[in-house]
Amino acid sequence: MTQRIVCFLLASLSACFSDFATAQPIVLHYNIRPPLIVVKGEQLTGQTGAPAVAAFSKAGIEFALTETPAARQFRILQNNQGHDCLIGHFKNPEREAYAKFTDPIFQDEPRIALTYAANARLNDGDSIEAVLSDKELSLLVKQSYSYGQALDALIDKHQPIRQSVVVENTQMLRMIAARRADYMFITPHEASAVIDEIGLAKAQFKMVKLENMPKGDLRYILCSKKVPDETIGKLNAAIK
Repeated sequence: MTQRIVCFLLASLSACFSDFATAQPIVLHYNIRPPLIVVKGEQLTGQTGAPAVAAFSKAGIEFALTETPAARQFRILQNNQGHDCLIGHFKNPEREAYAKFTDPIFQDEPRIALTYAANARLNDGDSIEAVLSDKELSLLVKQSYSYGQALDALIDKHQPIRQSVVVENTQMLRMIAARRADYMFITPHEASAVIDEIGLAKAQFKMVKLENMPKGDLRYILCSKKVPDETIGKLNAAIK
């Protein structure tokens, strides 16, 4: 009898801890990145911001929004200290080792190579392989950032000259305009939105459509391993 009571109490205690873990509010991290993530008043909108917030709201999951730089977001997930989720990132094997992913919430357009207007070495119809192999060109990339599995693999294969930075796309476009790097990869809509945001003229840039550019990747909500599978399931049901 005593053993049964102990087992019952242990089971009840375990269930309580499970319910507490599920009930913990999620810290939902974002960084402003038009048109993907946009802040309007007190609302988070944009191509990935809006569906992410809608999924949490529809699923009835308590969450708190916090603005966090992209590189720090991934460190938070790797540390796995709390119930944290990120909005609108790509899936790759490295991230799958430390994060849980929902179903996709958005699919990107194919990327273009954004360069300064006078750059004659980059033109529509050039192949992605030829551009990445050109040692006269420097590629501007963001640290801890994925450009999608297929494009990441091409960059790793061809090993272009790279400048790696921790700044956001607004500063990266300013670097391209100032010719501190030759090109960067970005979607056309995002390029147009950021150019408008920073107040530069579109005529200062050239958007180059490259042959063999991989199709746009899917974007997900990804969460720390501490976030219960039940929460991921509720989000997936809301996303569908």
